[in-house]
This record gives sequence, structure tokens and C-alpha cells, in this order.
Amino acid sequence: MAAPHTSKALDGRGDEDSQSFASERADSPDKVKDLENQRQPGVQSDSDTDDVGRQIEMEAGNSIKYRTLHLPGYYVISLVLFRSRVSSGVDSDCGYCWDCAVHFPDYLVSECDSASPEANVNSHLRRFCLRHPHVRDVCDIGQHLFWGSNIAWYLTAVMFLLNNTFIQWLNTVSSHGTCTIVFSLITAIVSFVCSLPRTFSTLSKIATFSALFTFISVILAVIFTAIEDHPAGYTPAKGDPIVTAVPVAGTTFVSGVNAFLNISYTFIGQITLPSFIAEMKEPKDFWKSVTAVTVAEIIVFSLVGSIVYAYTGNQYITSPAFGSISNEVYKKVSFSFMVPTLIFLGVLYASVSARFLFFRLFEGTRHKGNHTVVGWAAWAGILAVLWIGAFIIAEVIPFFSDLLSIMSALFDSFFGFIFWGVAYLRMRREDYGPNFYKNRGIRGWIGFIVNVGLIFVGLFFLGPGTYVSLTF
Repeated sequence: MAAPHTSKALDGRGDEDSQSFASERADSPDKVKDLENQRQPGVQSDSDTDDVGRQIEMEAGNSIKYRTLHLPGYYVISLVLFRSRVSSGVDSDCGYCWDCAVHFPDYLVSECDSASPEANVNSHLRRFCLRHPHVRDVCDIGQHLFWGSNIAWYLTAVMFLLNNTFIQWLNTVSSHGTCTIVFSLITAIVSFVCSLPRTFSTLSKIATFSALFTFISVILAVIFTAIEDHPAGYTPAKGDPIVTAVPVAGTTFVSGVNAFLNISYTFIGQITLPSFIAEMKEPKDFWKSVTAVTVAEIIVFSLVGSIVYAYTGNQYITSPAFGSISNEVYKKVSFSFMVPTLIFLGVLYASVSARFLFFRLFEGTRHKGNHTVVGWAAWAGILAVLWIGAFIIAEVIPFFSDLLSIMSALFDSFFGFIFWGVAYLRMRREDYGPNFYKNRGIRGWIGFIVNVGLIFVGLFFLGPGTYVSLTF
């Protein structure tokens, strides 16, 4: 496997030069003010544009071109990733309606120094990838953020592969408690075949059908839930559905945090985004997709989530929400439309993992960008290993769903919070100097406080979150 990038290769210049350059710009308040006025978020610098252009030129003679993902295809992939959020938010309660309502305006704020964690996360991710278009995945980002450390790269790589493999299992090989070995094996084989395309632009065409099926499935689930007399599991003793805006009495810290960690696991999807951006023909358009997904979140979580929760309440809500439908025919019909998307989401994560390994093995060789026997054999072999691993996890560890909170604590702490808080602090330091939070006035202080808070949220996931997940 190719060695991870060096610090200078990732920075484009050494940290020392970067800090010196930032210090010179911070010497004069007028210079800082001018820089504030000139900097336009989301717009690539000339060097960034040239870098992407050079990558496209280098692929011109290849039979397989990776920098070909256009915005429509990215929209579709984002919507399929959004499916995982549907299963988290809609299937549990409407708590995320509040989250969406709070963070949606922040996507439209130019500086995005906002009080919303996810708005900051996506903003920082976008800016970082635009500033470093040679970054291929979150592992390169992890190395860069922690001062070019090879240890950081390898630790990020381990978390990256484990996280993706677990999600493959969650969305395909496992079928929410109804899965048999034969069904799991067939699903794994189908998923392997669907994973074979080597570019995201090709996968985006398949994703179109997944997005359509998701929409149909969710609408059917809402209709069936609403027209039934009672949800599944109803008894006179439990009574009619009870809807509350706050946790019910008796909810302990451990059970509350554990539930939050379970929901957060699929809600935090930033781990895959750098890999998609690395194949976009116009990386600066990433923000458009993020905005589109956020609009979809608000609509789905505000309407679908609240409607399903209103008809099921605290006593009968299940995850996934299809389990709350009492009529077996209704349940099977609505869930059947979700199966293609469940499979494709696992395919997407498998492809991201395979791409990470394949690119490291064949970087600089003709096998990476051309149809060669060695290249295709290696690609298929990597995918086979990943899907066999997911299948083994599903069958050998049938209680794996109990480990969701552990994975959330270990992985989401970094990929959902810590990385992007650090990214903000490092980018602002490079732009405005070591005292950027002072030089930029109130905006600097707000950005500094919010993103330090983001890091502490990640540390809470990692520390108390891990404790809770082990003791629950």
C-alpha cells in the first residue's frame, strides 16, 4: 500500500511557511480587513482550480476517468445518503425536526460561524476539500489536520474501514431481525455485483432508482400508519399513543445518551463526503448538494417524522418505523420499496472503502485508470473481501446492533465533530494568524467558541459516550 502523504504534500507548503505567511497578513489590521472583504466562501482559488484542472488533464488518456461526477449525480448520491438519516430520524421520533430547523439557515450564511454543529461541520468539510483538492478521502484529511502524522493517517484508516464495513452490514446483510443466512448470502452477492462500477458517476445512475424507491417507501409508511386503527403492539393496558416533546419521566442519563448515540451513528455521514468531492468535476458545487439535502431533511423530518410519531407515540414507535405498522401486508409492501436503497447504501460504503484501498495499491500505475486484468481482478477481490467480512459480522455477531452506540462513540466523535472543529481552527489560523479570533472581532470569537465547543462535543462522545455504551 502506498505510503500516506507527507505534511508538506498535503499543505501545499510547509506549516512553517504557512504560519509565516499568516503572520505577515495579520500584522496590519487594514490587511486583515481587506482579506475579510475579499475572501468569498465556497469559491476556489486559482491554485485550487488549476489543481483540479491538472487532475482532469492527467486522466484524459485513461479509459477510466474519475473526475467525472457532475452535480446532478451528486444530488442523487446525497439523497441516497439522506436515506440513512430518514431511518434514524423518522424511525425514532421527531427530535431531529428541531435540529434541521436550527441548522438549515446556517448553510446559507456566508461565514457559517454558526451555533449549529452540523452546519459548521459541512461548511468546514467543503472549505477544506476546496482548499486541498488533492485530498482523496477522510484519511488524508486526518493526517493533514494532525500535523502530517503518519500515525494519524493509519488510525483514521482503521476507523474509516471499520465504520464503512459496519454500515455495509447494517444496511444490507442484516434485515432488521428477519434475516436468514440464505437471504444474507443472496443480498451480499447482489451487493457485490452492484459495487463493481469503479466511478461514482456510474453509481449515481443506479442511485436514481434508489432515491425514487425511498420516496415511495416513506410515503407508503406514513399513509399506512395513519389509516390503521392502532399501531403494532397496541394493548388497552398501554393505552393510546402518548406524544411528548421531552424525554419521559424515569429516563436515565445512560439510557438517554445510549439512544442518542444509536441515532447519531447513521445521522453523521461526513466520513464519505471527501471521497465524493474528490471525484467531482466542479468541487465548488458541493454546497449546492448540501443545501438540497438539508431542504429534504426539513421536509421529511418535519412532516413524515411528526406524522408517524403522532400515530405511534412513545409506547409503539420502533426502529425502523415499518415495525410500527400492525397490518403485515402494509408493512411488507412499504418496506419492500426500501430494500433497493438499503442495498445501494451498503454498496456506496463498500465502494468508498474499496476505492481507498485500490488507489493506495495502484497509485501511479496504469491499472488505476485503465481496463487491465490486474486492475479489475484487484478491484473485484477487494470488494469480495469487504462483503465477505460484512457477511461474517452479520452471522457471527448477531447481537451487533447492541454495539451501535460503541461505534458511534468511537467513530462519530472524530468523523462527526473533532475533525471539523480542528479543521476550522487550522484554516482560520492559516488565513488570519495565530490570534485570528481577536483579529476578526466578534465573528472571530463566535467561530472560535462554537468550534472549540464542537471539539468538546466529540470528546463527550469519545469519553462519557464510550462509558455509557459499555455499561448500557
